[in-house]
Amino acid sequence: MSVDDPDRVGPGNPVSAGRLLLLVRRGIATTRRDLIRVTGLSRSTVTQRVDALLGAGLLRESAGPAEGRGRPAGTLAFDESSGHVLVAGIHRDGVELAAVDLGGRELHRSALTVPVAAGPEPVLDAVEAGLDALVADAELDPDRTVALGVGVPGPVDVAVGRVMQPPVMPGWHDHPVRDQLAERLGVPVFVENDANLMALGEQRAHWPDVPSLLLVTVGSGIGAGIVIDGRLYRGIDGGAGDIGHIRMYGHEERCACGATGCLAAVASGDALARTLAALGKDVRGVADVRRLVHEGDPDAIAAVRTAGQLVGEVLTTVVSVLNPEILVLAGEMAETNEYFVTGMREVIYQRSLPRATRHLRVVSTPSGDRAAVRGTVELVVDEVFAPAAVDARLGTPR
Repeated sequence: MSVDDPDRVGPGNPVSAGRLLLLVRRGIATTRRDLIRVTGLSRSTVTQRVDALLGAGLLRESAGPAEGRGRPAGTLAFDESSGHVLVAGIHRDGVELAAVDLGGRELHRSALTVPVAAGPEPVLDAVEAGLDALVADAELDPDRTVALGVGVPGPVDVAVGRVMQPPVMPGWHDHPVRDQLAERLGVPVFVENDANLMALGEQRAHWPDVPSLLLVTVGSGIGAGIVIDGRLYRGIDGGAGDIGHIRMYGHEERCACGATGCLAAVASGDALARTLAALGKDVRGVADVRRLVHEGDPDAIAAVRTAGQLVGEVLTTVVSVLNPEILVLAGEMAETNEYFVTGMREVIYQRSLPRATRHLRVVSTPSGDRAAVRGTVELVVDEVFAPAAVDARLGTPR
């Protein structure tokens, strides 16, 4: 554990009020007595810093039996009702908007039909107007908006909040998404890859104690998100997990990114739709592929199983390198399609290093499309209520 790990206390990490809040948010300490025990701080120091957090509306304390000279011994908790997060999930075919409290409970939801291919200006204009309408319809106080989280189907340089060379987002490269929306809406904005958000949401909601989780989403495209020790692993500039554009030997199909033989070009839902349409099937998209499989169409079943095996070939290397404990399958093609999953699993377990799969569990997402919303809230809360940010807000010493 590194010295800058926010869960660690000791000489490398002064236990400020902001760090006490983090310990409560992570469930490491739930009472004043816990905080004293975990941090080694004096009772008076913990009392002073907890009272500051209570006064700022960041903590709440339940009533409990008296302890000592009457100090309440109730439970401390992060005040999840003290504000809300706005969420904008930008997808190929439209945009999903939501308002969510700080604990991940959905307050309101709406959808826009503008596709990502319309370009950044039309899409972001629609997001701005849609969020204004959503806040009004939900009767939310705009002053209690903590931040906006934006999910996009492409690599993101989170340091600048820009999408970088996205294969399926024409016209979006290096567009100032974060800065543009922050200026228009007047709140902090965080931009992240959608598969990363799904991975973080799954890990925090269902696998909080798992040290290494890999989420793979297979729908119209293919992507992955990686969470290690509770944190997203993005790579040096946001490109980690972009498995859909790994080249497959022996394949020459043209990909949306301009290259040939990419995994997405041969094994995604869109690729399967093209393959089956070429066989004369009535297929226009991923939903039709799923329909044919459910109807027992042998060509569709064979194509889907082969696609699963191709994805498994790529994941064989990923699993051997990362050695994850949990592999979560998400997306329209992977969540409920037994033929796809069977083809993928058999290749992973046959070809990966035995040690890499000894403790591997392959599961389907229990959250569906809500995982990205949960991940967005987790990301925003981690940033906005980071120890340094809380200390600056309170004006307290570290």
